[in-house]
Amino acid sequence: MQTCACWNWKCALLSAAVRSLVYLSAMARSGSHGRLAIVAVEITYVTLTAGLYAGMQQRALALRSRQLGNLVIAVGVPGLAQFFDWLTHRAVGPVAPPKALFAVCMFTLISALFHLHVMRRGVFLTGHAGSTLADDFRRMPRLVLGFILRLMAPLSTLNSRIAGSAESEASL
Repeated sequence: MQTCACWNWKCALLSAAVRSLVYLSAMARSGSHGRLAIVAVEITYVTLTAGLYAGMQQRALALRSRQLGNLVIAVGVPGLAQFFDWLTHRAVGPVAPPKALFAVCMFTLISALFHLHVMRRGVFLTGHAGSTLADDFRRMPRLVLGFILRLMAPLSTLNSRIAGSAESEASL
């Protein structure tokens, strides 16, 4: 399937669905007025822009410097997306409460790292580099497990260092 090189329909579809659920769940107990308006803005805005941002991330895979590509994918594009998301909500009227903004920022950080993880492994890519969405989902359990293990590795190392420091201090 030939698609625009700067728009990733797979990520547009998935991001709109998931981010809207994050907003809705973060605001469920906040008593915030205009919840549905905020979610409607999010669905519309993210559907239109997430594909563009993911397309930019996909193009960053081809940068000569892998570190620069990783930085663009994990920090640059998500930071730009969050900024324009915030501006859109301010312009339309209903501004999300701080709790919802924090939840979405945390989701964006984790999502960006996950995008980096799966895109480097050929998943959620469109155009000639991509496979079908069904194939991407078939690979997902293994990729999710690998992502979780990758996130846990630094925590495990830190825990070992703390335990080692405590043992060495106890022996003094």
